[in-house]
Amino acid sequence: MKALVPVMLCAVVVFCFGCRDPYESETAQADKKPEATETGIFGQKTDDIGEFDPNANVKVSDGKIKKWNPLNPIGALNAYGPAVEKVSQLAITQAVNLFYAEKGRYPKDHEEFMEKIIKQNKIELPELPGDRQYQYDVENHELVIVEPIESPEKGK
Repeated sequence: MKALVPVMLCAVVVFCFGCRDPYESETAQADKKPEATETGIFGQKTDDIGEFDPNANVKVSDGKIKKWNPLNPIGALNAYGPAVEKVSQLAITQAVNLFYAEKGRYPKDHEEFMEKIIKQNKIELPELPGDRQYQYDVENHELVIVEPIESPEKGK
């Protein structure tokens, strides 16, 4: 009778849980792509890089961390934007320098930059917080991050 108890317990476990793939839920989870509303901008990628116009009503980000408050538990998120900017700029600088080393020149315009640097290297940059956007400065051969300048009427 005592030997029957472990056998019955095993039968109950197999009956309750069945013979299913133990990795099934993990694969289903991996196949599910997170929506922007679930995670915000974290983990989101883009290859949308505009052409920089110095006369546009935008300001170039200085990449500095603003309003750092170590007592604020969300304060560390203030560093996310500038960190993403720096990493993105380094990646593009590396790709542009490799293009220059191979061709002996920089991309002649925004179109060539997008085709030969971004698309050919399959570069995707992290989404930026707020209204910030990536733009390529053809004159200086660099990636800049810009944000709209707020109009005085909007602040009132």
